[in-house]
Amino acid sequence: MGSIQDVWLEIKNRTESGVGEWGLYIVVLLVALCAFGLGRLSALEAVQAPVSVKMAPTLASPQGIYPGGQYVASRTGSVYYYPWCAGGEGIPPERQVWFPTAAAAKAAGYAPAKNCKGLN
Repeated sequence: MGSIQDVWLEIKNRTESGVGEWGLYIVVLLVALCAFGLGRLSALEAVQAPVSVKMAPTLASPQGIYPGGQYVASRTGSVYYYPWCAGGEGIPPERQVWFPTAAAAKAAGYAPAKNCKGLN
């Protein structure tokens, strides 16, 4: 082995002789293959159905303002909830007791639910 310059010249000479004979043919062949592949991709893309949105789904039963108040409790329970908390949603309608304020619920003997965020 010689110096780095000698190795570089050897690589350059081999590259020039290899590319000089077949390089142009290889480049033309690669460009043709790439163009063919891109044409196939665009043809496959045209076959797919376009995406369209016709109508957004609506709720089965629209949720409105809770008619009873801001807080709900069970007649047989000891805690009160916001109506959208899991515990408040699970109370059957015949057992629901509604309160307009947290102070009214506390005055009736109910405590805030620990698993309902914002009541504590």
